[in-house]
Amino acid sequence: MRRTIIGFIITCTLGCLCVAPLAPEAQQPTHVHRIGLLAATAPAPERPRSLEAFLEGMRALGYVEGQNLVMEYRWAEGQYERLPDLAAELVHLKVDVLVVPTTPAALAAKHATTTIPIVMAAVHDPVGSGLVASLARPGGNLTGLSNMSPELVGKQLEFLKEALPTVSRVAVLWNPTNPSNTLMLRGADVAAQALGVQLHLLEVRGPDAFDSAFAAMTSAHVGALVILGDAMFQTHRRRLAELAVMSHLPAMYGVRADVEAGGLISYGVSIPDQFRRAATYVDKILKGAKPADLPVEQPTKFELVLNRKTAQALGITFPPSLLFQADEVIR
Repeated sequence: MRRTIIGFIITCTLGCLCVAPLAPEAQQPTHVHRIGLLAATAPAPERPRSLEAFLEGMRALGYVEGQNLVMEYRWAEGQYERLPDLAAELVHLKVDVLVVPTTPAALAAKHATTTIPIVMAAVHDPVGSGLVASLARPGGNLTGLSNMSPELVGKQLEFLKEALPTVSRVAVLWNPTNPSNTLMLRGADVAAQALGVQLHLLEVRGPDAFDSAFAAMTSAHVGALVILGDAMFQTHRRRLAELAVMSHLPAMYGVRADVEAGGLISYGVSIPDQFRRAATYVDKILKGAKPADLPVEQPTKFELVLNRKTAQALGITFPPSLLFQADEVIR
């Protein structure tokens, strides 16, 4: 009996050893994807809403920062001349995919690599900028999303005219070092002619020129202002909003963050929504898709945002028709 019991114990022990799970060190390691983000703007004190939206989109697709995802960030802080070197750094790190929010960043990334896939998050007119061959067949190593900014400037002027029916002279603040701003000016000129509005163009290459630009607007007796989409302007959005109110100038912007910072009106695409959608492109590429085979996506979500507090400071009453169309009125 004792021999039988001992034999049974030995048999069970050997059986358990045979079916025991592999040791942790023998398990297949999780593959970690490295994504580079090249931005022309400055990093916010906390994560910018657009970046958080991108990471949310990645998490929804199974990529978690610190687990199977490593993010490499490079910020040009509104200084476009830094973008080529920052792009080269990310290429040297051999990231799996480069994510670029703006046209200047996309151009720098395209010049830095022809092999690493590049995903555009909110690029102005990628065809007109020479980034892709066409929206349907981008070719090369770039794809992603366009925010249609050149076309939207005309709509921004329409909304500005609706808010201020008597305005006849409108200043346009633009950055000549940003190639997409030149494309936007064309759209603004066409819309201005249709609306019977005269444009007063003011070049600004750096924040040190803000004060002189607003002084020139006062001297020109303009009745309103359009600030084109640009990383430098976004970095200093609060200062620009303050100068506009101090100069008694109703100002139109392209993103809601400018209105949240004190601007009067914004109309454009939802930038966080664009970044969230960009995550789907990154996912497809990581799973083997080629950028050349992924059509560039046009935006489907636009938002009109008004700031009633700023309107009161400027002595403006929004017409009911504009309030009815607004997606949000900040009080």
